[in-house]
Amino acid sequence: MNKNTYNPYENMLAVLDEAASRLGLKEADYITLRYPEREMIVSIPVRMDNGEMKVFEGYRVQHNSARGPYKGGIRFHQNADLDEVKALAAWMSFKCAIVNIPYGGAKGGIKVDPSKLSREELIRLTRRYTTRILPIIGPDQDIPAPDVNTNGEVMGWIMDTYSMFKGHSVPGVVTGKPIEIGGSIGRTEATGRGVTIITRQCLEHLGMSYENSTYAIQGMGNVGGTAAQILYDKGCKIVAVSDYSGGVYNENGLDIPAIRTYLSDKTKALIDYVSDDVKHISNDEVITCCCDVLIPAALENQITGENAAGVQAKVIIEAANGPTTVEADKILEEKGIVVVPDILANAGGVVVSYFEWVQNIQSMAWDLDEVNRTLKKIMNKAYDEVDAMSRDNKVTMRMGAYMVAINRICTAGKMRGGPISMA
Repeated sequence: MNKNTYNPYENMLAVLDEAASRLGLKEADYITLRYPEREMIVSIPVRMDNGEMKVFEGYRVQHNSARGPYKGGIRFHQNADLDEVKALAAWMSFKCAIVNIPYGGAKGGIKVDPSKLSREELIRLTRRYTTRILPIIGPDQDIPAPDVNTNGEVMGWIMDTYSMFKGHSVPGVVTGKPIEIGGSIGRTEATGRGVTIITRQCLEHLGMSYENSTYAIQGMGNVGGTAAQILYDKGCKIVAVSDYSGGVYNENGLDIPAIRTYLSDKTKALIDYVSDDVKHISNDEVITCCCDVLIPAALENQITGENAAGVQAKVIIEAANGPTTVEADKILEEKGIVVVPDILANAGGVVVSYFEWVQNIQSMAWDLDEVNRTLKKIMNKAYDEVDAMSRDNKVTMRMGAYMVAINRICTAGKMRGGPISMA
């Protein structure tokens, strides 16, 4: 499967079917998980700064609600499409089930390159998109959050637009908001922090040293950048990092604070980063470089049947959603590489989103110690449950994670009188 024919939803279905089979489920027991409960495509007209009217395509997919309200991010990306959003919504259902928080899965997106829009154009785009999906979102219905190319500021615009229509402030309609308007302390760093919690636990289970292992991180956005900083602060050696333009490598370890400071200027990219001790490499070379732990933290479809054989890492921690194809998974398994799947490894964001939602409902705020302590407890418990499932059934961590998730969702559906259906 090459990058041009890759369909993330078909990728998800292939793993879903195998996991259900290993659980001994008949198709009737889980067939509803193969289909989203709702798919919405919307047209978003926006008046540009030059007076021109443009129409963008947007999506919101609600995959499953057996375990609670839908939950999932919104991404702004020029390559967003319905199949991608459907896959991401399904992965959110599984992710929430794995960490055992009371949500179903959803995802949203707009096909747009946000770097080509002014701030005012982005505000107008976000507000109009919000009005389009407004009938199907809400704090008890579907709670969006930030994803690729969106952030707390964008969530503030969504919350404000929704609240205007409701006639009163509704902070619980989104998570990942700025702290000043009801966001949770620790939310911005939560996904990257969760990745490092899972990394430490995985390496300890494998008898490897967390501090003495070498790391390569593909993607230096919020998730990859946070994970890199936490690892660096713990004394870990990060030999390679990359962004959309390419990567840098130093076998003796990179200066992560300097790189993050450089990238904090949004007009700069790693391809132009200058330092005497770094070698410039491609994103593909980051994936195949010599390291103990590879952390793909960019977009989906990065480790494929074409480059998986070249992976030298002993462990892969999937910080991105869907970075590994089904074909690549088989190659990595044959090579004996341990892959901790996305639906476990990057669940820290939705866990702290859940904390934010709970704080909004209760009209109170937790301190950072409580957020991080509870995050660590939930992530460690989820890892242990997935690890036990994979060991007991002699399957990969990915298959074990899917089995835990499917079992919980199907059980919830049966307890509601089955089949699994929207409330």
